[in-house]
Amino acid sequence: MSEDALWPRAASWLVPHDGKADLGVFGVPAHKTSISKTGAHKTPAAIRKALLRYSTYNWTRRIDIRSVSANDFGDVRSPDSEEGEARTSALAATVAAKTQLAIALGGDNSVTFAAARGFFGGDLSKAGLITLDAHHDLRDGISNGSPVRRLIEAGLNPRRIVQIGIADFSNSPEYAQRAQDLGIHVIPRSELRKRSVEDVWAEAISIASIGGDGIHVDFDVDVCDRAEVPGCPAAAPGGISADELRQFAYLAGWSKLVKSLDITEVDATADSADGRTVRLAALVILEAAAGLATR
Repeated sequence: MSEDALWPRAASWLVPHDGKADLGVFGVPAHKTSISKTGAHKTPAAIRKALLRYSTYNWTRRIDIRSVSANDFGDVRSPDSEEGEARTSALAATVAAKTQLAIALGGDNSVTFAAARGFFGGDLSKAGLITLDAHHDLRDGISNGSPVRRLIEAGLNPRRIVQIGIADFSNSPEYAQRAQDLGIHVIPRSELRKRSVEDVWAEAISIASIGGDGIHVDFDVDVCDRAEVPGCPAAAPGGISADELRQFAYLAGWSKLVKSLDITEVDATADSADGRTVRLAALVILEAAAGLATR
Protein backbone atom coordinates (compact mmCIF):
# COMPACT_ATOMS: atom_id res chain seq x y z
CA MET A 1 0.00 0.00 0.00
CA SER A 2 1.18 3.50 -0.77
CA GLU A 3 1.59 5.91 2.12
CA ASP A 4 0.25 9.45 2.45
CA ALA A 5 1.24 11.65 5.37
CA LEU A 6 -2.15 13.39 5.12
CA TRP A 7 -4.09 10.09 5.34
CA PRO A 8 -3.05 8.43 8.63
CA ARG A 9 -4.01 4.76 8.90
CA ALA A 10 -5.97 3.49 11.89
CA ALA A 11 -3.34 0.76 12.35
CA SER A 12 -0.80 3.41 13.34
CA TRP A 13 -3.24 4.81 15.93
CA LEU A 14 -3.23 1.53 17.87
CA VAL A 15 0.18 1.31 19.54
CA PRO A 16 1.81 -1.29 21.83
CA HIS A 17 0.94 -0.94 25.50
CA ASP A 18 3.03 1.75 27.17
CA GLY A 19 0.96 2.79 30.18
CA LYS A 20 -2.54 4.11 30.70
CA ALA A 21 -4.71 4.91 27.68
CA ASP A 22 -8.26 5.88 26.85
CA LEU A 23 -8.90 2.63 24.99
CA GLY A 24 -7.22 -0.76 25.17
CA VAL A 25 -7.50 -3.88 23.06
CA PHE A 26 -6.20 -7.40 23.48
CA GLY A 27 -6.64 -10.64 21.59
CA VAL A 28 -8.22 -13.84 22.87
CA PRO A 29 -7.62 -16.43 20.13
CA ALA A 30 -10.04 -19.07 21.47
CA HIS A 31 -11.48 -21.69 19.12
CA LYS A 32 -11.13 -25.21 20.51
CA THR A 33 -14.48 -25.46 22.32
CA SER A 34 -16.49 -24.07 19.40
CA ILE A 35 -19.60 -26.08 18.52
CA SER A 36 -18.67 -25.88 14.84
CA LYS A 37 -15.15 -25.96 13.46
CA THR A 38 -13.67 -22.48 13.26
CA GLY A 39 -10.44 -20.68 12.57
CA ALA A 40 -11.41 -17.84 14.90
CA HIS A 41 -8.01 -18.01 16.60
CA LYS A 42 -6.62 -16.31 13.50
CA THR A 43 -8.99 -13.38 13.82
CA PRO A 44 -7.32 -11.02 16.36
CA ALA A 45 -4.28 -10.68 14.10
CA ALA A 46 -6.52 -10.29 11.04
CA ILE A 47 -8.50 -7.48 12.68
CA ARG A 48 -5.33 -5.60 13.51
CA LYS A 49 -4.19 -5.98 9.90
CA ALA A 50 -7.58 -4.77 8.63
CA LEU A 51 -7.05 -1.47 10.47
CA LEU A 52 -4.59 -0.64 7.69
CA ARG A 53 -7.61 -0.23 5.41
CA TYR A 54 -9.12 2.63 7.39
CA SER A 55 -8.32 6.19 8.37
CA THR A 56 -8.81 7.69 11.81
CA TYR A 57 -11.52 10.14 10.74
CA ASN A 58 -15.27 9.76 11.33
CA TRP A 59 -16.62 12.16 8.71
CA THR A 60 -20.24 12.12 9.89
CA ARG A 61 -19.36 13.22 13.41
CA ARG A 62 -16.24 15.24 12.51
CA ILE A 63 -14.15 13.18 14.92
CA ASP A 64 -10.51 12.19 14.50
CA ILE A 65 -10.04 9.23 16.84
CA ARG A 66 -6.40 10.16 17.25
CA SER A 67 -7.80 12.29 20.08
CA VAL A 68 -8.35 8.94 21.85
CA SER A 69 -5.18 7.20 22.97
CA ALA A 70 -5.25 3.48 22.14
CA ASN A 71 -2.98 0.70 23.38
CA ASP A 72 -2.62 -2.89 22.23
CA PHE A 73 -2.01 -5.24 25.15
CA GLY A 74 -1.18 -8.27 23.00
CA ASP A 75 -2.79 -11.70 22.98
CA VAL A 76 -3.68 -14.22 25.66
CA ARG A 77 -1.62 -17.39 25.34
CA SER A 78 -3.60 -20.61 24.81
CA PRO A 79 -6.98 -19.34 26.09
CA ASP A 80 -8.88 -22.63 25.49
CA SER A 81 -8.54 -24.20 28.95
CA GLU A 82 -9.34 -23.41 32.57
CA GLU A 83 -5.85 -21.98 32.95
CA GLY A 84 -6.24 -20.08 29.71
CA GLU A 85 -9.51 -18.55 30.89
CA ALA A 86 -7.75 -17.47 34.06
CA ARG A 87 -5.09 -15.75 31.95
CA THR A 88 -7.83 -14.08 29.89
CA SER A 89 -9.56 -12.78 33.01
CA ALA A 90 -6.28 -11.52 34.43
CA LEU A 91 -5.38 -9.60 31.28
CA ALA A 92 -8.95 -8.26 31.01
CA ALA A 93 -8.67 -6.93 34.56
CA THR A 94 -5.37 -5.24 33.74
CA VAL A 95 -6.73 -3.59 30.60
CA ALA A 96 -9.89 -2.44 32.41
CA ALA A 97 -7.80 -0.87 35.18
CA LYS A 98 -5.68 1.10 32.71
CA THR A 99 -8.33 2.30 30.24
CA GLN A 100 -11.78 3.85 30.01
CA LEU A 101 -12.92 1.28 27.45
CA ALA A 102 -11.46 -2.21 27.16
CA ILE A 103 -12.00 -4.36 24.05
CA ALA A 104 -11.38 -8.09 23.73
CA LEU A 105 -10.82 -9.41 20.21
CA GLY A 106 -12.06 -12.97 19.80
CA GLY A 107 -11.87 -15.73 19.08
CA ASP A 108 -15.15 -17.53 19.35
CA ASN A 109 -17.93 -16.46 21.70
CA SER A 110 -16.59 -18.54 24.58
CA VAL A 111 -14.23 -15.61 25.31
CA THR A 112 -17.14 -13.51 26.58
CA PHE A 113 -17.21 -15.45 29.85
CA ALA A 114 -13.58 -15.05 30.86
CA ALA A 115 -13.27 -11.53 29.48
CA ALA A 116 -16.37 -10.16 31.23
CA ARG A 117 -15.39 -11.88 34.46
CA GLY A 118 -12.01 -10.18 34.32
CA PHE A 119 -13.35 -6.77 33.32
CA PHE A 120 -15.43 -6.72 36.51
CA GLY A 121 -12.68 -8.06 38.74
CA GLY A 122 -14.45 -11.36 39.29
CA ASP A 123 -17.45 -9.65 40.94
CA LEU A 124 -20.35 -9.84 38.52
CA SER A 125 -23.04 -8.98 41.07
CA LYS A 126 -23.29 -5.37 39.87
CA ALA A 127 -22.47 -5.96 36.22
CA GLY A 128 -24.83 -5.54 33.29
CA LEU A 129 -24.60 -7.34 29.97
CA ILE A 130 -25.86 -6.41 26.50
CA THR A 131 -25.39 -8.93 23.71
CA LEU A 132 -25.67 -8.28 19.99
CA ASP A 133 -26.22 -11.88 18.98
CA ALA A 134 -28.51 -14.16 16.99
CA HIS A 135 -28.32 -16.73 19.82
CA HIS A 136 -29.10 -16.88 23.53
CA ASP A 137 -25.78 -18.61 24.42
CA LEU A 138 -27.41 -20.44 27.34
CA ARG A 139 -26.33 -23.94 26.38
CA ASP A 140 -25.08 -26.43 28.94
CA GLY A 141 -21.38 -27.25 29.08
CA ILE A 142 -18.45 -25.09 28.01
CA SER A 143 -18.47 -23.83 24.44
CA ASN A 144 -19.09 -20.76 22.34
CA GLY A 145 -22.78 -21.42 22.99
CA SER A 146 -22.59 -21.18 26.77
CA PRO A 147 -20.98 -17.89 27.92
CA VAL A 148 -24.18 -16.18 29.07
CA ARG A 149 -25.24 -19.19 31.14
CA ARG A 150 -21.78 -19.38 32.69
CA LEU A 151 -21.78 -15.68 33.56
CA ILE A 152 -25.14 -16.08 35.31
CA GLU A 153 -23.80 -19.03 37.28
CA ALA A 154 -20.79 -16.87 38.22
CA GLY A 155 -23.05 -14.18 39.73
CA LEU A 156 -24.41 -12.02 36.91
CA ASN A 157 -28.03 -11.02 37.52
CA PRO A 158 -29.98 -12.31 34.50
CA ARG A 159 -32.48 -9.45 34.88
CA ARG A 160 -29.65 -7.10 33.91
CA ILE A 161 -29.04 -8.96 30.64
CA VAL A 162 -30.41 -7.61 27.37
CA GLN A 163 -30.09 -9.63 24.17
CA ILE A 164 -30.49 -7.69 20.92
CA GLY A 165 -30.94 -9.39 17.55
CA ILE A 166 -32.07 -12.86 18.63
CA ALA A 167 -32.98 -14.54 15.35
CA ASP A 168 -35.76 -16.84 14.19
CA PHE A 169 -34.77 -20.48 13.56
CA SER A 170 -31.46 -19.95 15.37
CA ASN A 171 -32.52 -21.05 18.88
CA SER A 172 -34.42 -23.98 20.34
CA PRO A 173 -37.71 -23.59 22.25
CA GLU A 174 -35.99 -25.04 25.32
CA TYR A 175 -33.30 -22.35 25.42
CA ALA A 176 -35.83 -19.65 24.58
CA GLN A 177 -37.83 -20.80 27.59
CA ARG A 178 -34.67 -20.79 29.71
CA ALA A 179 -34.07 -17.14 28.77
CA GLN A 180 -37.66 -16.28 29.67
CA ASP A 181 -37.53 -18.15 32.98
CA LEU A 182 -34.30 -16.37 33.92
CA GLY A 183 -35.82 -12.96 33.22
CA ILE A 184 -33.46 -12.04 30.37
CA HIS A 185 -34.80 -9.14 28.32
CA VAL A 186 -34.90 -10.07 24.63
CA ILE A 187 -35.20 -7.60 21.76
CA PRO A 188 -35.50 -9.91 18.73
CA ARG A 189 -34.33 -9.20 15.22
CA SER A 190 -37.92 -8.51 14.19
CA GLU A 191 -38.12 -5.52 16.57
CA LEU A 192 -35.28 -3.78 14.78
CA ARG A 193 -37.31 -3.70 11.58
CA LYS A 194 -39.67 -1.14 13.09
CA ARG A 195 -37.55 0.70 15.67
CA SER A 196 -34.46 2.84 15.45
CA VAL A 197 -31.09 1.67 16.70
CA GLU A 198 -31.04 4.61 19.14
CA ASP A 199 -34.41 3.63 20.60
CA VAL A 200 -33.41 -0.01 21.05
CA TRP A 201 -30.09 1.00 22.61
CA ALA A 202 -31.78 3.35 25.10
CA GLU A 203 -34.04 0.51 26.22
CA ALA A 204 -31.11 -1.87 26.58
CA ILE A 205 -29.03 0.57 28.61
CA SER A 206 -31.94 1.36 30.92
CA ILE A 207 -32.32 -2.32 31.82
CA ALA A 208 -28.67 -3.38 31.93
CA SER A 209 -27.74 -0.45 34.18
CA ILE A 210 -30.36 -0.98 36.93
CA GLY A 211 -28.63 -0.99 40.30
CA GLY A 212 -25.21 -1.56 38.76
CA ASP A 213 -21.92 0.15 38.13
CA GLY A 214 -20.94 -0.94 34.64
CA ILE A 215 -21.97 -2.79 31.48
CA HIS A 216 -20.18 -5.21 29.18
CA VAL A 217 -21.28 -5.45 25.54
CA ASP A 218 -20.80 -8.63 23.52
CA PHE A 219 -20.62 -8.02 19.76
CA ASP A 220 -21.18 -11.49 18.31
CA VAL A 221 -20.89 -10.58 14.65
CA ASP A 222 -23.12 -13.49 13.57
CA VAL A 223 -26.03 -11.20 14.53
CA CYS A 224 -25.56 -9.74 11.06
CA ASP A 225 -27.00 -10.87 7.74
CA ARG A 226 -24.92 -13.74 6.35
CA ALA A 227 -24.42 -11.93 3.04
CA GLU A 228 -22.54 -9.24 4.94
CA VAL A 229 -20.57 -11.55 7.25
CA PRO A 230 -19.60 -14.71 5.34
CA GLY A 231 -16.83 -15.24 7.89
CA CYS A 232 -19.36 -15.95 10.65
CA PRO A 233 -20.23 -19.68 10.53
CA ALA A 234 -23.52 -19.33 12.41
CA ALA A 235 -24.84 -16.20 10.70
CA ALA A 236 -28.17 -16.59 8.90
CA PRO A 237 -29.78 -14.68 6.04
CA GLY A 238 -31.89 -11.83 7.40
CA GLY A 239 -29.74 -10.69 10.31
CA ILE A 240 -29.08 -7.04 11.09
CA SER A 241 -27.07 -4.94 8.67
CA ALA A 242 -23.41 -4.05 8.96
CA ASP A 243 -24.48 -0.43 9.27
CA GLU A 244 -26.74 -1.22 12.23
CA LEU A 245 -23.89 -3.07 13.94
CA ARG A 246 -21.67 -0.04 13.41
CA GLN A 247 -24.30 2.23 14.92
CA PHE A 248 -24.53 0.01 17.99
CA ALA A 249 -20.73 0.06 18.29
CA TYR A 250 -20.68 3.86 18.26
CA LEU A 251 -23.40 3.99 20.93
CA ALA A 252 -21.53 1.48 23.09
CA GLY A 253 -18.43 3.67 22.98
CA TRP A 254 -20.49 6.78 23.69
CA SER A 255 -22.32 5.30 26.70
CA LYS A 256 -20.50 6.15 29.92
CA LEU A 257 -21.83 3.05 31.66
CA VAL A 258 -20.18 0.74 29.12
CA LYS A 259 -16.81 -0.30 30.52
CA SER A 260 -15.88 -3.06 28.11
CA LEU A 261 -16.86 -4.96 25.01
CA ASP A 262 -15.82 -7.96 22.97
CA ILE A 263 -15.92 -8.82 19.26
CA THR A 264 -16.45 -12.51 18.58
CA GLU A 265 -17.45 -15.33 16.22
CA VAL A 266 -15.52 -14.12 13.19
CA ASP A 267 -13.54 -16.86 11.42
CA ALA A 268 -10.90 -15.01 9.45
CA THR A 269 -10.00 -18.20 7.56
CA ALA A 270 -13.57 -18.53 6.22
CA ASP A 271 -14.02 -14.90 5.17
CA SER A 272 -14.73 -13.81 1.60
CA ALA A 273 -11.89 -12.75 -0.67
CA ASP A 274 -12.62 -9.10 0.05
CA GLY A 275 -12.31 -9.66 3.82
CA ARG A 276 -15.64 -7.99 4.52
CA THR A 277 -16.29 -9.75 7.84
CA VAL A 278 -12.92 -8.97 9.36
CA ARG A 279 -13.13 -5.41 8.04
CA LEU A 280 -16.49 -4.99 9.78
CA ALA A 281 -14.96 -6.25 13.03
CA ALA A 282 -12.22 -3.63 12.69
CA LEU A 283 -14.85 -0.96 12.15
CA VAL A 284 -16.54 -1.96 15.42
CA ILE A 285 -13.34 -0.86 17.18
CA LEU A 286 -13.20 2.42 15.28
CA GLU A 287 -16.88 3.25 15.82
CA ALA A 288 -16.54 2.51 19.54
CA ALA A 289 -13.48 4.78 19.66
CA ALA A 290 -15.44 7.57 17.97
CA GLY A 291 -18.17 7.13 20.56
CA LEU A 292 -15.62 7.23 23.36
CA ALA A 293 -14.25 10.49 21.97
CA THR A 294 -17.68 12.09 22.45
CA ARG A 295 -18.35 10.96 26.04
